[in-house]
Amino acid sequence: MMQDAKLEKKRILYTRDLCKSFKAGNSVQQVLKNLDMEIYKGDFTVIMGNSGSGKSTLLYALSGMDHPSAGEITYETGDGSKTTITGFDNDRLAIFRRDHVGFVFQQNYLNDSMSALDNIMVVGLLRHHNRRELAAKARELLKRVEITDGDWDKFPTQMSGGMQQRVAVVRGVINSPEVLYADEPTGALNSQNTENVLDIMTDLNREGQSIVMVTHTIAAAERGNRIIYLSDGVISDEVELGPYVGNYKDESNPRAEEAVKRHRKLKEFLQDMGW
Repeated sequence: MMQDAKLEKKRILYTRDLCKSFKAGNSVQQVLKNLDMEIYKGDFTVIMGNSGSGKSTLLYALSGMDHPSAGEITYETGDGSKTTITGFDNDRLAIFRRDHVGFVFQQNYLNDSMSALDNIMVVGLLRHHNRRELAAKARELLKRVEITDGDWDKFPTQMSGGMQQRVAVVRGVINSPEVLYADEPTGALNSQNTENVLDIMTDLNREGQSIVMVTHTIAAAERGNRIIYLSDGVISDEVELGPYVGNYKDESNPRAEEAVKRHRKLKEFLQDMGW
């Protein structure tokens, strides 16, 4: 069934023999080892694994934030063309990231000297030339993540951690990326802000945004429809959960029974992986 489901999906990127090594003194540590994987359009793909398994290293390589040591990363863009980004120099990678990917980090990295709106605009202006249209889009996105006009001029030091991360999510999608990457996006947030940010990402995915997220928590992983487990730089296995159907603990959830089964499936998979 998993293979049949994959055949119905459109591939958005794939890797072949992907490797990443780091030199430590006189030794070489191989973090990613001849890794082959595929990411599909419209999926909310979650990458899990124990500390040191290579999760963030993989995410940075896929997004063009870092160079792999060997192998290929190929994007299949909307017009049907293929672009292999391995081998790009830093300038070409920067242009590719600007045009095709967004990123949300665990630490939001907002510019403290800029307002919420300007933190988004400065990224959008790298690609868009109509400042008025871009500002209108940024304001609409801020409203969608429940940041009202009274907060648009606030600086990061005037915002809560949750608000900062919501601004960071808007910044990540302002250029309509083909893939939004997220590296532990809720790792520094409390439980309520975690739910808020995950709800935003879930809504974006339901509207068609492809997302690849690294996480170490079951609560965040449950938002994904596909879970990939990484172990010592290779993919141990994966599981297809289907779309998120709400909190399994919420008795008022009309799909609570389905949500419980989905939660159990994920827990059993992670237990099999030794997580």
